[in-house]
Formats: sequence, C-alpha cells, structure tokens
Amino acid sequence: MISYIDNILFVTFLVLTIFLFSNNFKKILNNIRLGRAENRSDKTILRLKNMFRVAFGQGKMIRRPIAGILHLIVYIGFIIINIELLEIIVDGIFGTHRIFSQYFPGLYNILIGSFEILALLVLISVIIFWIRRNILKIKRFLKDEMRGWPKLDADLILYFEIILMSLFLTMNGADYTIQLNYPENDIYVRAGSFPVSQFLVPIFQDFNLNHLMLIERISWWLHILGIFIFLNYLYYSKHLHILLAFPNTYYANLESKGKFKNINSITSEVKLMLDDNNNYEDNDDSEIETFGASDVTELSWIQLLNAYSCTECGRCTSECPANLSGKKLSPRKIMMDTRDRLAEFSKNIKGNSEEYSGDGKKLLGDYISNEEIWACTSCNACVEACPIDIDPLSIIMSMRQYLVLEKSAAPQDLNNMMNNIENNGAPWPFNQQDRTNWIN
Repeated sequence: MISYIDNILFVTFLVLTIFLFSNNFKKILNNIRLGRAENRSDKTILRLKNMFRVAFGQGKMIRRPIAGILHLIVYIGFIIINIELLEIIVDGIFGTHRIFSQYFPGLYNILIGSFEILALLVLISVIIFWIRRNILKIKRFLKDEMRGWPKLDADLILYFEIILMSLFLTMNGADYTIQLNYPENDIYVRAGSFPVSQFLVPIFQDFNLNHLMLIERISWWLHILGIFIFLNYLYYSKHLHILLAFPNTYYANLESKGKFKNINSITSEVKLMLDDNNNYEDNDDSEIETFGASDVTELSWIQLLNAYSCTECGRCTSECPANLSGKKLSPRKIMMDTRDRLAEFSKNIKGNSEEYSGDGKKLLGDYISNEEIWACTSCNACVEACPIDIDPLSIIMSMRQYLVLEKSAAPQDLNNMMNNIENNGAPWPFNQQDRTNWIN
C-alpha cells in the first residue's frame, strides 16, 4: 500500500513539475516574442558550429583557466549525472529500484561510478565558486548591480548544487551499506559501483535495515524534489542560461564585430541623396514606428533572448574600458536592466484586462541612463568577452539611435561633429576651402 502511495505522490509531483516548468517556459517565449522581428535563419551550418563550439564545447569559458575549468566540471557533471535522473523517474513511476541495473549490469557499474566521481568534483568546484564569491570576493562580483537579489540568487544556486550532490552521495552510501550488510533483502540488490559513497559506509555501519532504508528513501525523495524545485526556480534565476545558452549561441550575430546594422529606410534615403543621376530606386516598403529603441518592445527578439540568457558572470563589465576608467557603464547591468524591464512590462500587460496603454516607464531613462549609453566606446570588448555570445552593444546602439534620430538628444560635442561633417566634409569647424587649416 505504501508503495502505491509513493508512486501516486511521485507521479503527482512529476506532472505538477512538468506543468509549471512548461508554463514558465511559455511565459519566457511569449516575452521574447514581444520584440521586433529579426531574421536569424541564415547560415545554418555556421550557426550549428557556433552553438557546438561555444555552448556545448564551452569554447569561450576556458579563456580564464581557473573559472573555466571549474565551470566545465560543473557543466559536464550536470549533463552526465542527470542521466541518473532518467532511472529515478522510471523507478518513481513504476515503484522499482535501480531498474537499469537489471538490463545493463556491467555498463551500470561504470555509469554509477562515474556519476559519483563527477558528483564529488562538482561538489568541490561549487564550494570553490562559493569561496571566490563570498570570501575572496572577486571584484567583478561586487559591482553595484550585484547587490541584493542577484547576489542571493547566485548563492542559492550554489547551495542547491551542494545539497543535491550531497543527497545523491548520501542516498548511494545508505544503499551500498544495505547491499553489504543485508544481502538477503529483495529490494536493494547488489548493483552499481560506489567509489565515493563507499567512504560513508562506516558512518552508516551501526544502523539497522529499517533506519538505512529510511535514510536512503529520504535522500532519494529530497534529491528528486530538489531537482523538481530547481527546474521551476530557473524561471526566476540567472541560471536560465542552462537552457537558453544553446539557442542564444545558435542565433548569435555572425557578422564581423565591427559591422553595425543600418536602418534600411535611412540607408535608402542617403543613397538617393548621393545618386546624382537619380538611378537609385528606394525599394524599402517597411514602416518603422520609431527609430532605435527606448523600451523593450522596440528591441529585437534576439536582444530580448540575450537578456534572458545573461549569466551575470560580469566578464563583459570586467573587460569594458569605460567601466575600468570609472564610467557609469556596466554591460552586465544593461542586460540585467533589460530583463527586469521586460519582466515588468509583460506583467503589466497581463494585469491589464483592456488594451495595454503603457505604465509610464521606459527602459531608457527609468532603467538605463543616457550617461551609461554615451559612455560606451563601441569597442566590442563586452561582446568578445561573453561566454555565450550575448551582445550588450547592440542594445546600447539601438538606444543611441533613438536619442539621435527621435529625440535629437546626442551630446553637444557629437552634434557639433555631425554638423561639421555635413557642412565641411570633416569633423573640424573649417570650410572645405580652408583644408590646410585642418593640419593645424
């Protein structure tokens, strides 16, 4: 009877987890679709190569060896150890125990042994990550935008990992102790290899069978419930990159870093002005409500995907020359502000039963200041540094376009330069007839 109750409870939790996870993921997709259309369906082979190199292969993480190697261990461990999750789900649904060991005994021993070694390495790596953040206090984790929830969120993820790996090893340790001391039992048959949890056997040695089964079952339940909770916590966490890093790197900008995207209507207008013989035809029929972007719905969907994918690692900010020179700009904050504004915007849409007319706020002004975006040197250091190909510069340039083209609000020095180029063909305030004055 208890077994049936366990099965019913497990299936209930599983269905609830899948429902909540799919519902949260649907919200994310709907929010990303609020952005403007942008075609990223070209160069399929190159995009797949980029995804496998950057997301699967962690190609840009190892540029910083210590953090890169630790992250690689956690990443590989996360992928491989979760193979065990398949067996746990099957066991939970059908009331079995280590069902895969009956069909692949030799391979099963190798898998469980490798899971345990990886779990120990993940545990060590996560503890080092925690020390780096909270004791060594690496500078890029101490910026203003990392105070409050962002810091707590990063620590919570580390605590999740520590607890899940500890429960996995505790479960195996109790299981292995039962296999050794009570070989006559019908449930905990000899299965698996336990190179790490075997060292927990002396701790469990004096427990009787009922107590050992209770420890194993509690650890099993807490482990799987922890995974279910973690999956649905992702929606509120920076660790969405676990899922979104793959589409983000697939749809990344594959153009050369120094190439900026022009607005088609303006390009057409300039070409018409330059065509003395009137041979150029303007074939751009697109209608643009605004030039550039002042709020999230004026950004493209790929820029919004970038915002959701941000890992808040701070590599972009630590490489930004404007930030290093004391300017207010932080590329990481740009992405975090975009994501926060998008969440607020979508929440306001859902909370308004009538047609949404705005909440009086904008991404530019209420979240990101003019001072921040004009501090950018457009050097692409942030883009190059990001381990999953996020492009903060594109958002900065979109907001600059809005200020220049919609508000005529460029800095005075920039306005002077543009006027000089228009009137004199050069950024200096000298007539073209006085070209020799430019030398001085």
